[in-house]
Amino acid sequence: MDQALNNQWQNAFYRLRSNKAFELFVIGIIVFSALVIGVKTYQLPDYVYRIVTVLDWAITFIFLTEITIRYLGEPDKKRFFRNPWNVFDTLIVVVSLIPIDNTDMALIGRLVRIFRVLRMVSIIPELRMLLNSLVRALPQLGYVLLMMFIIFYIYAAIGSTFFAAINPGLWGDIALSLLTLFRVMTFEDWTDVMYETMTVYPLSWFYYLTFIFFTAFAFLNMIIGIVVNVLDEEHRRVARQEAEDAGEPDLRDLQREIRELKELILQQQKAG
Repeated sequence: MDQALNNQWQNAFYRLRSNKAFELFVIGIIVFSALVIGVKTYQLPDYVYRIVTVLDWAITFIFLTEITIRYLGEPDKKRFFRNPWNVFDTLIVVVSLIPIDNTDMALIGRLVRIFRVLRMVSIIPELRMLLNSLVRALPQLGYVLLMMFIIFYIYAAIGSTFFAAINPGLWGDIALSLLTLFRVMTFEDWTDVMYETMTVYPLSWFYYLTFIFFTAFAFLNMIIGIVVNVLDEEHRRVARQEAEDAGEPDLRDLQREIRELKELILQQQKAG
């Protein structure tokens, strides 16, 4: 009897956490939490600050309730904390419960509350897919970024060698040259930098144009292509996973009905 009651409660929590309205409510609370964090950055009257503090604790309590519902609705409790996002959400909520506002750890407390906004990623599947795609693309991106750094370093050394006397503030050493080249790559007033060096080296335009071609055009487009390709693979993987898991809810319902039927038979045997 107790097992049947537990199954009923678990099914109720599972339906609640899978409900679209519940998901939208949690998203709304996360957005409201972000607004509360933003409000606390202003100079507020004491009574307004107290209201905001109460709202902050109310948000933490709602998040704690939401985590509890998600855990109780998990058919396999051991699998719950195998999901990194569930671990992240739980840590954020638990640390937010620690009253450290008037201690030396107040800064950490505020930072943890800021990171509550990241829970938006764990709630919305599309955001999780984007983040997973970026993580999966890192090994491929690493080689492209390494090659880009080599190009940066070579051009920075050339720029520091030839242009340091023209403008030491931009080309005085290798570090300054790297920053200047990053400015050129992002097209932030790069023509001013180019025309300044062209007064001494008229052909220095070739230096800038080839650098822009390698970095802003070639390598950045390679990075975009890798990310898009990995994102497409992630979409296909999720689609396959959803297709494989499509029959799981029916299987769980069947298993639950079998357990309930066994319990009913046992009860009838005991009554007889």
